[in-house]
Amino acid sequence: MIAYVFWHWKQAAIAAPDYERAQRVFHEAMEKSPPDGYHWSQSFALSGCAWAADKGDAYEDRYIVDDFAALDALDRAAVSASRQAPHDSAAALAAGGIAGIYELRRGVPMRVPRHAAWFSKPLGVSYAALRSMLEPVVARGEGAVWMRRMTLGPTPEFCLYSAEAIKLPAPIEQLNVPLRPVWPS
Repeated sequence: MIAYVFWHWKQAAIAAPDYERAQRVFHEAMEKSPPDGYHWSQSFALSGCAWAADKGDAYEDRYIVDDFAALDALDRAAVSASRQAPHDSAAALAAGGIAGIYELRRGVPMRVPRHAAWFSKPLGVSYAALRSMLEPVVARGEGAVWMRRMTLGPTPEFCLYSAEAIKLPAPIEQLNVPLRPVWPS
């Protein structure tokens, strides 16, 4: 599975409830008429991420698809047919945005996680050793680990989405980000 992740933030003059309503209308349009390879989308309010609104209030949208081929279908579908007007309305309210592509590496994707732990592979730790360190957390069903692909994204290399905040084993340093669901609501 691949996730196209888009961080965006609203214009200062736009009220958060109005911005979030426009986001939900777009996500509903995607859900009603999904492109090939599309599983679902998610939208969360967050803050504290250097890559999203300079650590200010922002949103993270995740579009879960089968593979890279499905990303092309998603890209075309988001701005066409019944999805075009909701997309354009939501986009008109945004002040900025940035995106990345992530691949599911461990666990089962969560429909509505409440927490994200962003982290990089510690220096001197191999990828195999990192997988071993994360396996107990994932085996307990506490989260899903996503890895940035082809350095396409502004974030640390990994993210563990979970229902609750999880302390990752040392020497992993993590950025904990609470997520407030916007879609599905």
